[in-house]
Amino acid sequence: MGRAGTRGAARAAVGPLLPPLLLLLLLARRPPAAAGDGWKSEAGLVPEHFSQAPQKLSFYRWYGSTQLFHFRVPPDTARLRWLLHVSQESGPACEDVEITVYFRYGAPPVINPLGTSFSSATPVQASFHIRTLFSAMMLGNTSISVSHPAPGDWFVAAHLPPSSQRIEVKDFESACAYMFQPDMLVMRVVEVSILEPEVPLLKTLPSRPTYLKVFVPEYTQELRLELQGCASKDSPGCPVQLTVGTATLPRNFQKVLTCSGPTPSCHVLLPSPPWGRWLQVVAESLAGPPLSVALRAEAVLTACRPWSVTLQRLVQNGSNPSNDTSESQSLPPPGHQTLGRCGQGCRDPFCLLNYPVMREDMDVLSVRFQPLDGVAVLVHSDSPSIMRLRLDSGTDSGGSLTILLRANKTEIANSTLIAACVNAASPFLSFNASLNCITAFFQGYPLSLSALSTTASLTIPYPETDNWYLSLQLVCPESPRDCEQARVRVETTLYLMPCLNDCGPYGQCLLLRRHSYVYASCSCKAGWRGWSCTDNSTAQSVAQQKAAALLLTLSNLMFLAPIAVSVHRAFLVEAVVYLYTMFFSTFYHACDQPGEAMLCILSYDTLQYCDFLGSGASIWVTILCMAKLKTVLKNILFVLGTLVMAMSLQLDRRGIWNLVGPCLFALVIMSCMWVYRCGHRHQCYPPSWQRWVFYLLPGISMASVGIAIYTSMMTNDNYYYTHSIWHMLLAASAAFLLPPREEQVEAWACSQDLPCHYEICRNDRDDLYTVT
Repeated sequence: MGRAGTRGAARAAVGPLLPPLLLLLLLARRPPAAAGDGWKSEAGLVPEHFSQAPQKLSFYRWYGSTQLFHFRVPPDTARLRWLLHVSQESGPACEDVEITVYFRYGAPPVINPLGTSFSSATPVQASFHIRTLFSAMMLGNTSISVSHPAPGDWFVAAHLPPSSQRIEVKDFESACAYMFQPDMLVMRVVEVSILEPEVPLLKTLPSRPTYLKVFVPEYTQELRLELQGCASKDSPGCPVQLTVGTATLPRNFQKVLTCSGPTPSCHVLLPSPPWGRWLQVVAESLAGPPLSVALRAEAVLTACRPWSVTLQRLVQNGSNPSNDTSESQSLPPPGHQTLGRCGQGCRDPFCLLNYPVMREDMDVLSVRFQPLDGVAVLVHSDSPSIMRLRLDSGTDSGGSLTILLRANKTEIANSTLIAACVNAASPFLSFNASLNCITAFFQGYPLSLSALSTTASLTIPYPETDNWYLSLQLVCPESPRDCEQARVRVETTLYLMPCLNDCGPYGQCLLLRRHSYVYASCSCKAGWRGWSCTDNSTAQSVAQQKAAALLLTLSNLMFLAPIAVSVHRAFLVEAVVYLYTMFFSTFYHACDQPGEAMLCILSYDTLQYCDFLGSGASIWVTILCMAKLKTVLKNILFVLGTLVMAMSLQLDRRGIWNLVGPCLFALVIMSCMWVYRCGHRHQCYPPSWQRWVFYLLPGISMASVGIAIYTSMMTNDNYYYTHSIWHMLLAASAAFLLPPREEQVEAWACSQDLPCHYEICRNDRDDLYTVT
């Protein structure tokens, strides 16, 4: 008797696919106007096509209502286009609704269609998305193009508008099936020149773009790309445009340098470029089609020398249990006098303090990070302290990254500020110049600690698949001299969890899956909303929650009436079924409540299964009892029907036909028996008009009203009292519909003697006759 609506998004059968040859031919023609920038075939580019099976779209209620598609863009991709197809499955005509499609690089998109609020420690950027009508997408394929996309994981999510509050019973009504399928077309570069650091590369730019790439090793502090000796016939200066980096969504940090000045050289400076990867550079001539440009390109890297915690210190700390880690960190590290500054005769100073981090995988989307040298990080003003969080496994982007920082108030002076930045791909190193946390291609998340605020927290939902870096440094804006000798220990708590705070007391953290990719989301209760169920703008009060819990649980006491009637009329099997239903329905709804009103004696899944099975079995035994079958046959059907319902509920718990099918079969059996008795006795069955007026008609009316409420009147707002009414009507109808008690007579009573020494004997229990 629990909620019959579906929580997750339904999967659909695979629809018609666009022929791959036709998709590849689209690469050679211009896209429609909706595609954005031009798309044309170029020499040196190879097309590739990726597709996924179409999925059925759902009206949005929570993140599980969206359909998520996961693509991998190959390296050296110059052009990317998504073709968005929609179709309609056979069934009723679809309304012209708005379809919203989101795109994001590195992780699933963080969306907010309901306009809910996030927690204060959760900064969220607006997702890149498009909205278009279903009819417009049916007329022609909508496409989105991206130039020079970043290689790796890309995600596409789609959903229909926010749904109504009505709770729909699965398979009860035939609804329109909106099918959505994205296809990804890419143009990959096959000719890429390698730009080696500090080695000039001579190139002649033709009319088409020229692709270069340079490898950025770890601990690169700065990258300088310089063009020199530009020369072009009939074109002064250096008519070249450089595009450095790859495009990402929702934000794009590509650097575009146009060298149109009179000088034959220009350069671009990239602070803290992405570590340990190839950086794409696209050079395009601005001189015109028939002209070419000759130039010399050079990449200059500025390396950063790190100081790291050595294994020798770890061994020393481990061999001496009495040696406190915090005390060992209070000592200055080796070479502390050279951190960030250089004395006489010094050529290569340390520019950062690197703290190795241990990654501990605990469960699905559950990872804990801890510095190898303890829980505290030593922060000073000479150079930043860096911690690397490895979230590049490809399976970590479906959770939430939480960072907690805590410092001792006694160690922080009034004018001292501990600045922190959280960045992906490379750390922020320029605290002395700015506190904006911006690296070459990423806008970081800033944090700060001071004497007034000694704690700071940050939660990043769906972090991008990459190495993440936490940078900390002491800053004294008012008096820099106060920071020269200052050192502060900062305790760090770093972990990745499926959901923030497990969605709190008013939500449930659910793991979702798209093929082999797993991600998590919160399903909220009691009117709470938001990404982590922290938005209480429409939440129920505590009194309302307790009232709802009492209504949904105590309404099951109405089953005491059919239990008493069954016992009085010697229907003991039926009484046991009603008792089973009352018990598990009561405790299922007690466990289905949020916050303080929740009480679970068993797991939620077990209670829900028993509740659904009990409600179906109650209807089944009531109808068969009304049929007045032979005792043996009735008990066989009791067991057989219950076993069939148990199997069907295991296959699809929320399917309405799992219960309707057996109950309709029971109605057919009852109708056949009643028709047989009517024909055999030549009178209506049951024969008593009092039975029809005072029992059957009220029972049938209650059952009909209860079914109408259950299938068409329940919403999220009125669920607690409409479902309680359903409990009471179902129990009351069973009490009215149970047949009267059978008279206590002998099994075979002989009514009269026949002249031929035979007797006509009647069995009142089975309504059968025999001649002996």
